Amino acid sequence: MSRRYTSFIRSLCLALIFSLGPLIVANYVLENFALQQAKQEARSIGERFITRSELTINEVVLELQSLETAGVVTCRRDHLDALREVVSKSAYMESIGIADASGKPMCLVPSRSLRGKPILTMLDDGAPLIGIGMTDQGYDSIKKAIISLRTPNGWRLFSEVSPLALNIEPGPEYLRGAVRTEVRLGPETIWATVGSLNLPEGESDTTIISQTSLSTWYPLVARVDINGYAALSLVGRLQIITAIVCATVAVLFLVIAVWYSWQPHNESEDEFVAAIKNNEFIPYYQPVIDIETGVLQGCEVLMRWRRENGEMVSPGQFMTYAETSGHIFEMTRRLMVQIIDEVGDLYEATPDLKISINLFAGHFKDRTIVEDVGELFQGSPIKLEQVVLEVTERQPLHDINAAKKIIAELQAMGVRIALDDVGTGHGGLAYLQKLGMDIVKIDKMFVDPLGQETSTARIADAIVELAENLGMGIIAEGVETYEQILHLRKLGVTAAQGYIFAAPLPGEAFLKFAEEHETGTRNIVAELDRNYEARQEEAQPAAAGS
Repeated sequence: MSRRYTSFIRSLCLALIFSLGPLIVANYVLENFALQQAKQEARSIGERFITRSELTINEVVLELQSLETAGVVTCRRDHLDALREVVSKSAYMESIGIADASGKPMCLVPSRSLRGKPILTMLDDGAPLIGIGMTDQGYDSIKKAIISLRTPNGWRLFSEVSPLALNIEPGPEYLRGAVRTEVRLGPETIWATVGSLNLPEGESDTTIISQTSLSTWYPLVARVDINGYAALSLVGRLQIITAIVCATVAVLFLVIAVWYSWQPHNESEDEFVAAIKNNEFIPYYQPVIDIETGVLQGCEVLMRWRRENGEMVSPGQFMTYAETSGHIFEMTRRLMVQIIDEVGDLYEATPDLKISINLFAGHFKDRTIVEDVGELFQGSPIKLEQVVLEVTERQPLHDINAAKKIIAELQAMGVRIALDDVGTGHGGLAYLQKLGMDIVKIDKMFVDPLGQETSTARIADAIVELAENLGMGIIAEGVETYEQILHLRKLGVTAAQGYIFAAPLPGEAFLKFAEEHETGTRNIVAELDRNYEARQEEAQPAAAGS
């Protein structure tokens, strides 16, 4: 009842504010919304240009590395045929050639007059393996980039990148003609300048909205400027309408909003709190398997809502509310208690098993999570050294320094920290170095295309290489096909989880799954290997008969 009374008083105060100054408040809200929307659009535009630039460079570098690995480093006819095949398949590689140490092109595909002019800088001992630069040629203020790879014979493979690679839509319709995007390679070299601000004559640049986006892979910077007057056009008509009907509409809106959202919200809140107290939020366990030996390495704990009537509620229906309302802290604590009760004996008997528990950004604002983990696991059947806490990248950590201290304190206790959803969110791979992670989890988004010749598939290769260079453990998520297992093995990844092994299991089913692996009565990976070999043997006679 007190919550309802508080919400009612808040609604009355808002109604009073709207009745006293409807025009001022409405105009402020609308203009602020338009400017914030423009900032968000500017960030989005910059990120699109950075993403396109990164993917283009990655594609070219990977193609050049493939050619160098295959020994295609001369101007022989068969090597020129190989270069021609790569160019024909690429959307943005205009040409591929080979240059000598002085930077003069020796051959180029497609062929054109070279005139002996250097196209690259002089190669010296300190030159990087991969070079990125710009030519004087271009299209519509977008320069033609040139990417080179040093070869063992002292020459360089290089590719000219089409300006069309960065010829992408600058933003929403209402901002067309009022957006200027500048992509730089390093502090001085301009790659592309797309669009213009079209400021009214006599207007100063103080009305410009600017946002800068940085690449986590290359020295790329995208600066997006938006004409603030154009941004306000988004709400121009609304301001006119608001000036006429603001007073009546504001009161009506508040009455409807209170009636529609207040009571159901409180009913939902009461139901949610009751569900937490009744321990309706339960752990499900998804096994993590060694894809080389089939040995069970542990599991990831996933939260599920099982109502009193047995109905299961998917995480997508409650997790966002749990995090925004702050209930997730108590839910996580209770989940840890249930984990110890359900699988504590198994983990005490099998010290090598690890158990991963998901946290969200709010857990790293203060030391509460450190205290909870220490209090619950210290002296429990599950040792602190067996605990892995997963930090999702889909939500930003607002205070990196605080998060870094909390993570370091957890690691000092013996807990390991994993970065989940790598490459899909806010932090980028910079989180790996800034926060001192122990484990990288490759998101299903990058596991699905493994074995295909796509830029998304190659991102998984790059993540694995970076993690190995930093000495981190690697786990692949969402593995569903045997072909993905084969590709992960080639990359050197040994740990994986996914439906090909098992769906998330309730406690009793997971204990049975673990017992089968412990007693050796079943080895899922060995079964998959045998099934694959059997399919291969069946295919060979069929091919011979054809």
